Amino acid sequence: LRELKPDKFDDLIAMNALYRPGPMAYIPDYIDRKHGKKQVEYDLPDMEEHLKETYGITVYQEQVMLLSQKLAGFSKGDADVLRKAMGKKQISVLNKMKVQFIEGATLKGHPKDKLEKIWTDWEAFAQYAFNKSHSTCYAFVAYQTAYLKAHYPSEYMAAVLNHAGGIEKITFFMEECKRMSLTVLGPDINESQNGFAVNKKGEIRFGFSGLKGVGENAIEHIIEERTKHGFYSSIYDLAKRVNTRAANKKSLESLIYSGAFDCFPEIIRAQYFHQAPGDMQGLEKILKFGNVFQLQNATTSNTLFGDLQMPDIVPPKLSPCEPWPLAVQLDYEKEVTGMYMSGHPLDNFKFEMRHYNISALADYNEFKLAISTHANPARQFRLAGLVVDCQHRLTKTGKKFGILTIEDYSGKTEFMLWSEDYVKYTAYLEKGLIILVEGGFMTRYNSETYEFKLSKVHLLDTVKPALTKQVVLEIQSQHINNKFINFIETNIKTNPGKTSLKFNVVDVRNNFRVGMYTMEKGFTMNDDMAVFLLGNPDVEVSVVTA
Repeated sequence: LRELKPDKFDDLIAMNALYRPGPMAYIPDYIDRKHGKKQVEYDLPDMEEHLKETYGITVYQEQVMLLSQKLAGFSKGDADVLRKAMGKKQISVLNKMKVQFIEGATLKGHPKDKLEKIWTDWEAFAQYAFNKSHSTCYAFVAYQTAYLKAHYPSEYMAAVLNHAGGIEKITFFMEECKRMSLTVLGPDINESQNGFAVNKKGEIRFGFSGLKGVGENAIEHIIEERTKHGFYSSIYDLAKRVNTRAANKKSLESLIYSGAFDCFPEIIRAQYFHQAPGDMQGLEKILKFGNVFQLQNATTSNTLFGDLQMPDIVPPKLSPCEPWPLAVQLDYEKEVTGMYMSGHPLDNFKFEMRHYNISALADYNEFKLAISTHANPARQFRLAGLVVDCQHRLTKTGKKFGILTIEDYSGKTEFMLWSEDYVKYTAYLEKGLIILVEGGFMTRYNSETYEFKLSKVHLLDTVKPALTKQVVLEIQSQHINNKFINFIETNIKTNPGKTSLKFNVVDVRNNFRVGMYTMEKGFTMNDDMAVFLLGNPDVEVSVVTA
C-alpha cells in the first residue's frame, strides 16, 4: 500500500480485491501501471472502457460481466450465469459459455486469437474472482480505520487490542504499537481498566481482563472501590478496602505476577511469596491484616459503640528477600498475561538481533505465506528466538520427528525436523533455550510447493564468538577520545582471537574518510564489546558474519 501511494478511493477498492493468494501476483503490475512505469495495454480497444480504472488488469467479477456483454453480446442474465460459474468454478458451464463467447465476439469482428487469450485469462481469473461491491465495503472500512489510526492512534490501537482475541494477535498488535512509538504499559492497580485503555498521557494500559486468574467479580470490585474512594495508597490500603471474597488470594497472586502492584515500590514482587523460617508468607500476612481490619470495622459499626474510636491495627512487616531473577519474573508475567511485560528473554541479545542479519519472525511468516508471489522464493533466512514449545513424535511408519516452535518480539513460528534433521538438532528441542536458526526455502521432492530446510542451529549466546568474522566501526574523528581508545585496546588484548576489527574514521569538516585496522592480529567478539558498542550512539557498527 505504501508503494501504491493511493490517491483515490478506487485504489483502495482494487487493493482489497488484489491482496489475496493468487491475485497478489498482479499487485506489482498494478502499481507500476498506476505510476507510469509500465504501459497500460488492452487486448482489445473495446476493453478500455471497463478496465481503465484498474489500469488494464481484470480485478472484479463485474468487469468480466460487463466485458462479456460488450464484446460478445451476452445478455445481463448470461453475464450473471458466467459470474456464478466463475465464482463456483463450474467447469462444464464455463466450457459451454466459452463457445457462446467466442461465437458472439467473432460476429462483432474481434479476432479469434485475441478472444482465446482473453478467455484463458478469465479462466485463470475465475480462481480468485472478487466482487467489487464486496471489495468496496471492505475498502470503506479500511479507510475509516486508517483515519482513526492516523488521528487517534492510542485509542484506535487500544480498541484493536481489546478485540484481538488470541495472544498471538495481541502480541502482533503490541509490536505494531512499538512501531508507531506508542507506549503500552503493564497492568497497574490504580490505572488499569477492564480492558486495554488510554490514560491521560496517551499511553495504552494493559487491562485486568487480560490476566489469568483474576475473575470478573474481582475486577468489578477493585475498579468500583477505586472509582468511589480514590487510588489505593499501598497494598495495605487495598487489603483494608477490597473484599477478599471477591478479590481472593488467587486473584491477588495473578496481580502480583503481572506487576500490577509495582506502583507500591516499598514491596518487591518476591516479598509477597517469601516465607522466612518460622514466619508466614508475605501475602498471607497482608490478607490476614485485611480480614482483621474489615472484621473490626464491621463489628464496631454494628454495636452501640459505633462512634467509639478503635485502636489502629498496625500493618505487618514483610520479611526482606532478594528480588526474582529477570528470567523468573518474565516467566511469571507470561504465565498470567500471555506475554512478557517488563522485558523479553531476547533483551540480552540486542546486539545479535541488530547486527547479525536476523529477520523478524513476523517477516519470515509473511514471506512464507505469500512465497509463490516472490521473485526469489528460495530465499535464505537467519532467525532467532526462545524455544516455547517442542514435541517429539512418531510417523505412521514409526520414524521419529520433531516440531520446534520459537518466539521473538514479533511472533512465533514452527519448524518440522524430519529424519536427519531430527537426529542432528534434537538437542535444541528444549523449552527455554534461545537459539539461532539458519536455513532456506526449497521445493519439496516432485512438487512445486516450498518448505523451509534447516542448515544450521546455534545457541544464540555462542553466536558472537562463533560467527563474527569482522567488526567495522565507523566514527567521526571528534568522537574519538581516551575512554574510547582505552576500552578498545584493553578489550582486544583481553580477548584475543581471529575476528578482525576495522575503523572507518570520518572527518566531516575536511570531507574525508580513513580506513584502518588494529595492530593486534585479531580478537574474539565478546559481551563487553557488545555492551560498549550498544551504549555508544556515536559509533556506527556493522558486522561481517561467517
